[in-house]
Amino acid sequence: MPHGRALMTFRRLFCWSRCSATVLVVGASLSPALHAQAPFASAYPDAPTAFVEAPTPVATAPLIASSEHRFWDKQNCALLFAAAALNGADFAVTRANLRSGGQELNPVVRMFGRSTPGLAMNFIGETVGVISLSYFFHKTGHHKLERAVSLVNIGSSAGAVSFGLMHR
Repeated sequence: MPHGRALMTFRRLFCWSRCSATVLVVGASLSPALHAQAPFASAYPDAPTAFVEAPTPVATAPLIASSEHRFWDKQNCALLFAAAALNGADFAVTRANLRSGGQELNPVVRMFGRSTPGLAMNFIGETVGVISLSYFFHKTGHHKLERAVSLVNIGSSAGAVSFGLMHR
């Protein structure tokens, strides 16, 4: 019997909480104070409103920055060619070291370095990634970052080549 009485009390409590939640939701939805789009001006029509009128837009011609340049200008061509050449040199040195029993220190390259095609795919993907990221920065107007991507890749590849040649 005590179990049945507890179950009945739980049902009453559940029904009461469901009814009170319904009353709360309906009451809140009908309250004009909770409506963000309903100003209090309807209650006091002569009262000043707090709304500010937006200024009229002025049409201006787009400014062309003096640093605008084409993506394939001489400086970018030189930087991207140097990045591609050093990625190729890094591939050759890494492949030679791995064939002579060396060990790849970069964990990302280590996943691809088990075969020559995988290693080539890694360095080709790196070169394509540098060109793509550089082009993205060019299109978004970040011209210093556009050049920095190539410079960082050139520096890291040159360091890897020199390290690989020193530890033959």
